[in-house]
Order: sequence, then C-alpha cells, then structure tokens
Amino acid sequence: MRALGVDVGTTAVKAVLLDEEARIVAEAAHPHDLKSPRPGWAEEDPADWWRGTRAVLEALAAQAGLDAVAAVAVSGMVPALVLLDETGAVLRPSIQQNDVRHGDEIAWYRARFPEDELFRRTGATWNPQVIAPKLLWLQRHEPETFARIRRIAGSYEYVTWLLGGRGPEYLEANWALESGLWSVRERRWLVEYLEPLGLDAGVLRPVRAPVERVGAVAGADLPLRPGTPLAAGSADHIAAALAAGLLEEGEAVLKFGGAGDFLYVTPGFAPLPELFIDHHDVPGRYVINGCMATSGSLVKWFRDRFAPGRAYAELDAEAARVPAGSEGLVLLPYFLGEKTPIHDPQARGTVIGLTLHHGPAHVYRAILEGVAFAFRHHVEVLRAHGHAIERFYVMDGGAKSPLWRKITASVLGRPVHRLAAGEAGSAFGTAFLAGVVGGAWEFARIKEAARVAGTTEPDPEWSRVYDDRYGVYREAYLRLRDLYPKLGGHHA
Repeated sequence: MRALGVDVGTTAVKAVLLDEEARIVAEAAHPHDLKSPRPGWAEEDPADWWRGTRAVLEALAAQAGLDAVAAVAVSGMVPALVLLDETGAVLRPSIQQNDVRHGDEIAWYRARFPEDELFRRTGATWNPQVIAPKLLWLQRHEPETFARIRRIAGSYEYVTWLLGGRGPEYLEANWALESGLWSVRERRWLVEYLEPLGLDAGVLRPVRAPVERVGAVAGADLPLRPGTPLAAGSADHIAAALAAGLLEEGEAVLKFGGAGDFLYVTPGFAPLPELFIDHHDVPGRYVINGCMATSGSLVKWFRDRFAPGRAYAELDAEAARVPAGSEGLVLLPYFLGEKTPIHDPQARGTVIGLTLHHGPAHVYRAILEGVAFAFRHHVEVLRAHGHAIERFYVMDGGAKSPLWRKITASVLGRPVHRLAAGEAGSAFGTAFLAGVVGGAWEFARIKEAARVAGTTEPDPEWSRVYDDRYGVYREAYLRLRDLYPKLGGHHA
C-alpha cells in the first residue's frame, strides 16, 4: 500500500510517493513561473499547475509505478484565487496569496467593516491575503471578467477537481479560514462581505476538512488507477508542519520555499493579529503561522536578474567569503510588499548601506540575512504573546544551503535542525495525509517518519553582529514605512 502527495508550489509542482513504512520511494518536480507583470502583482497560470501535475505523475509512474496507491492528496498555495466560468473554464491567471495590488480595496473594506469584528469571526484582519478586497479590485479593473465568475477555487482544489474528472467542487478548510470569508465559530460563509460586490455564497463551495475523502480519480489518460480516493488536501505550509512532525506546542518550522513560512502548533483557536492561523491537518489542532511574501523567490530573482545561469552553490560560496553583516548592508526583503507580521502591501525591498566597495556577493548575502531577520521578527511576535519555542526545524529548497542555515541559526541564536524531507517537505506531508485518508497509518506515525538530516549550530561571533544588525533592520522599516506609499506603482 502506497500514498501519493502532489504539492502545487510557487515555482514548481512536486510529488512524493511513500511506501507502507512512510518512506519516500519516488519523487519528482516540474517547474513553472510566478509572474509579476506589474509591481506588486503575483499571478500564475493554473494550466501550468495541471501540466506540472501530469508530468510528475508520469515521472513517478516511470520510477516506481502507481498501481498500489491507496489515496491521493494535493496541497498548494493558499488562498490562491482561481476564477471559473459556468463551463469550468479558467477566466484569468490566478491571483496569488502574495499579490498586493489591491491596497485601495483593502482600505475600502476596512472603512466599512470593523477590523475587530472580522478578527473575532475569522481570525483574519483586512490584509493583502484576504479575498474580498481582491474581488473588489477585479470588479473595478476587470469588470467583464468579474461578471463571468460562477465559481471560486484554490490551487489544490482546482487540481483535485481535474484529477477527479472535473469533480468534486469544494473549498478546503484552510482556504476558507485564510480567505476572511468563513466564520470559524458559526461555520458559514460570511455573505455580508460579498454583498457589496453583488455576489452571494453561490460562487463558493462546501468547506471540507483536510482528512475528508471528497471523490475519486477519474480519467483513463492518467497513470493512476480510476477510483483511487482523493482527499480534500492541505495548504502547503500546513502539510509542511505535518511533515515536520509538529503535533504539540514548543517547536517551530521555518520553511524556505518561494515564500517564507513560519509554523507553530497550538491546541486551540487562538489567533494573533500579527500572524495567521490555520487548521492543522490533524483534527482539533491549529497552526499559528506567518507568511513572508518573498523568500526563495527573492534568491531566484537575484540569480535570474544578476547572475543568470549560475548555480546557487556558487553564489553561496562567494557570499560565504563576505563577513557576517555583509560589511554594512541591511536588506528589507519586502519585494512584494509584506504580509506577516507587518501586513504592509506598500512596503518595498530596500538595501541600506551600499558603497562603491560592495559587490554582488554582498547583496546576495544581505538577502539571506534579511530573510533570516524576517524569521526572527516572527519569533519575537510569538514570544511576546507568551508562546515558548524550544526547537527550530528548517525545510524546503532554501534549507539545502549550509550558508543560509548557519546565518539563520546565528540570527536566532539557536541551533536549527534540517528535516530529511527537505525540499519535498510539503509534498511529503501531503503524501502522509493521503496515507491517513487511505488507511495506511495514523497521524501519530509522523513522529517516526519526520527524520532530522542534520543540525547547524549558531556562530557566536556572527550572532553578536546579527544582534546589532537586527536592530537596524527593525528600525529601518519604521523610519521608511511612511515613504513607501509615495513611490507608487502598486496599483493598476
């Protein structure tokens, strides 16, 4: 008996096949692009996700065969906004969760619907992540497209719908929770937030928990057995929390994907205004989490724009020769605005301290340090609310970098433990979830399946430098935040 997980990530579709011992027997990835055609925009083509899904399924079938798969689950970015017409055709590129074009629309909603009431009902604030202001932007700027909306889906719900032969239609619980349109306590869609747009809850679909079986694989052209159960799936960062074995308080995961995620388990629904909260894949638990709009995507941006064709390991080696603190550079990694913990769509990527002495390696190292500072900011927010963190895990593509791990450990002043699932973290967690749905194992099994590949200790000398630079990092944003809106360029 095997379990299959597919993860629709920011820069690639990844898939993992687990055996009956929850060990990886095959994995595959197929790249795609995050598009930013205007400042602050973040879009993807759902057709790329489906092409990527088919490609990774074919690759797994060639490696190990898919005949014995007990269940399939899909994870993805949340809450990506996919718009479908009455035939199920996609109306436009998805608007991603890190898109910040709709600052005026956020202000419009904040002025009409009290933020404290939204927070009480949903755990959300009027920030760039929530869905209603994005829909208002579409109504204002793309009225013809808006008029044709008949159904809203997320990234992994859309792929699951195609795997099921254009069914089932649902929205997973964490898309609902992060959308700002779902009342956790009332367990209903908050249609009052859609009424100003002339929409009703009919464009949304029933909410399903991650562990629910929602349908079955259909379609003879897929390398999967027709009738294989389909799970509702998972938000990618929540699948990463599962892959890390995060079941109790006291441990945190730093996820270095295209975006950066900070994950911490809590036993009850206790949202924090600076961060997000989601359902754990494990029923009855929640995950307090932060999401930084750029992390790995910022490293990719630097490589593609300023060092095309060069390997990340080569860039790391050059940056490793630069002293900690990048010889006076501090970088704010707000290249798509920022989500948590500042919730500022107007924020901009900023480099402070440039001189004629500095070169590309300095800027590259400052990027790695800036993302690590952003993770430390999340840690401090959580601790300010009384949550203790005893152990840090790192995962996803960026965690492969020994330099980035050492920088992060030194910024935090604590060891960081790299998970064996590594770059396949979300896909691994999603496959494990599929195994639960397929009856292969229980959730408790994840504690033995989540293996640590190695530990990176902080460098005390680096930590002293970073303690000083972190203060500059925090102060820089406070001094600049009133200037960012004057730069313009975020809106159509």
